[in-house]
Amino acid sequence: MPSNEALEVAAPITGRVVPLSSVPDPVFAGQLVGAGAAIEPAPGVFEVLSPAEGKIIKLLPHAFVIVDTAGRGVLVHVGIDTVKLAGEGFTILAKKDDWVHAGSPIMRVDPAPALAAGYSLVSPVVVLDSKPDTVSTTATGEVRGGARLFAWSPEHEAAR
Repeated sequence: MPSNEALEVAAPITGRVVPLSSVPDPVFAGQLVGAGAAIEPAPGVFEVLSPAEGKIIKLLPHAFVIVDTAGRGVLVHVGIDTVKLAGEGFTILAKKDDWVHAGSPIMRVDPAPALAAGYSLVSPVVVLDSKPDTVSTTATGEVRGGARLFAWSPEHEAAR
């Protein structure tokens, strides 16, 4: 059932917030998957946390989707072209169909294989199927994993 409440999205990664338009992938940069923001991870091994409370409906070594009780999905995609690593450098800490809270650890990432392959670690965080530019981004600059990243609401969609 749809919710009129805003969807609060937490930063899944500690790092620097960047606009989706800066992501080196035209699908994310053009917000074709949905609106959101991206994070450039801080150097070193890092954990990726759930951006919201909900059920893990998709879990790949490099990406996952959380769906809340209102059916709204949030995609976290760790890096660009990292699917080509076939899981190298990624350790999954959760399971598909797990119910998680915002801030729950989902995976641990050793960035060395991605960096050695020349892949960007900029990580898009998007509300699936949302219209472009429909989030209120509240975080700028450096953000800690688990802190508020942005909010999305039906009112943002209706105004577009």
